[in-house]
Amino acid sequence: MTHSIRTTVAGRTILLLSTAALLSGCVVGPDFLGPQMAMPEKYAEASAYAPQVKADVDWWRDLKDTTLNGLVARGLDQNLDIETANERITAARESAGATGLASQLSGNASAATTVSGSDSSSTTTHSAGLDAAFVFDLFGGKRRNRERALAQLDAARYDAATTRLAFLADLMGSYVNARYYQEALELTRQSIASRRETLRLARERRDIGAGSELDVAQTEADVATAEAGLPSLESSFHANVYHIATLLDEPADPLIRALQRGAPQPYSPSKANAGIPADLLRNRPDVMSAERSLAAATAAIGVAEAELYPSLTLSGSVNVTPDLNSWSFGPALKLPVLNRETLKAERNVAVSEARQAELAWRSAVRQAVEEVQTAQTAYLRARRTVTAARASVEAYAKARDLAQAAYQGGTSTILDLLEAQRSVASARLTLASAIQNMTAQWITMQIAAGRGWSPATAQ
Repeated sequence: MTHSIRTTVAGRTILLLSTAALLSGCVVGPDFLGPQMAMPEKYAEASAYAPQVKADVDWWRDLKDTTLNGLVARGLDQNLDIETANERITAARESAGATGLASQLSGNASAATTVSGSDSSSTTTHSAGLDAAFVFDLFGGKRRNRERALAQLDAARYDAATTRLAFLADLMGSYVNARYYQEALELTRQSIASRRETLRLARERRDIGAGSELDVAQTEADVATAEAGLPSLESSFHANVYHIATLLDEPADPLIRALQRGAPQPYSPSKANAGIPADLLRNRPDVMSAERSLAAATAAIGVAEAELYPSLTLSGSVNVTPDLNSWSFGPALKLPVLNRETLKAERNVAVSEARQAELAWRSAVRQAVEEVQTAQTAYLRARRTVTAARASVEAYAKARDLAQAAYQGGTSTILDLLEAQRSVASARLTLASAIQNMTAQWITMQIAAGRGWSPATAQ
């Protein structure tokens, strides 16, 4: 009789396991299909035949600034935000490693030694045990969970690439600003030197009776006004270098000394190619991250759907003691019954979250197109501003030379000369500011186009 019962149990176990094997190929929930979206053929002010652009390019080298190249190289290795993003990749990779077969297996081994006795004797007892369980992935919930984890790992990689581009934008913007303030300082010092020369001339004319004390006082005031602008420019230069030091995770003093040696303002190349909108789907890491987040959300529907179906676990244990060796083995079937409505609600929430993820992807694509068009439009107009500002400097310089000759010849007042000098100084600062803005817009355009990273740059 005992033998018959054991045979019946074994037969049912084999039947359950055979059924589980047949069901193991079943995967519930929707399969992920890459989202589709109509894209414009070109950007608003771009050529109809704009060439494609690649993401994997060190475009900042086009500025031909060796100091900047060195700062970028150090920052990509040292920036704390990039290091943090890389750690998120590590965490996501470990989370993915805990899915799939690893999540279907569980078990523990145990061993114990017990000493017992009295004043006259003692006894030592040894025991050991092993228990294990295997959860059959009947409806693909475990596989969907692994799909979700791998998609989240991809998203973490693309998020790290987005952090890299944000670092490039921040570092290069601060560097362009620092060089602008250096240029503004130099131009202001040159203007002060020119006005001091005018002051010397005004004093000489006063001493010989050809000028007045009023001319001298007005010129002295003009020199003092120009000198008053220096501290603010110096402060702005230092603030930008301090920020660069923070981005590089370095002390500021050595960087201040290095940059104080000076260099020309970074000047952007004339090309304004940002590629075509379709490039953004493979170049913008934030768009790609949104796409992988959508893949993860789609897989989550399958995870929630599988919870609505039965689950089968095969478990067993072995225990060894001095008095008795025992073992157990068998399957367990679990059916969701009373919590079914809750599980349905969780599945419906997953469906809604997947829809939200799709909308987030579409929004990211639209935002990316807008950012490129805005940056390209701003850059094209910034170049025109630089051309006009340069012409303005030349015209005001000519007017200043004429005013100086007229004053020395006694046919003009000191106010005319001072006004001409102020106009030249202002025009030069305007040109420097225009170059700063033009280069900044060019940098923004490169970042908006998703250039400056590759899959190899993320762990």
